[in-house]
Amino acid sequence: QVQLVESGGGLVQAGGSLRLSCVASGRTFSSPAMGWFRQAPGKGREFVAAISWSSDNKIYADFVKGRFTIYRDNAKHTVYLQMNSLKPEDTAVYYCAERFGGYVGQTPSSYDYWGQGTQVTVSS
Repeated sequence: QVQLVESGGGLVQAGGSLRLSCVASGRTFSSPAMGWFRQAPGKGREFVAAISWSSDNKIYADFVKGRFTIYRDNAKHTVYLQMNSLKPEDTAVYYCAERFGGYVGQTPSSYDYWGQGTQVTVSS
């Protein structure tokens, strides 16, 4: 079974930076794409960024506007989300997810495995 564990969340001042990490463990028989989603209280899970297995394709939500960067190190089974110029509206629980087939996507239902999330709080 695949397990995904996020880390790197915390409390940060507006304009600051955080780097989230997601480590995958367990048996893997495919070359999956990875994605980051977030969920604020009272809202559904929304897409943030995704990356293909080979890193040749990356997609970002419009609100990123160059602030966030997704990248991965397959040898370490880890995907990262570097978040710069954070805003209070970025406050949410951030989840990583794995998608079979290797294609990037921005629909939560298209992902097969999910981590438990890491809290990001941006103060004004």
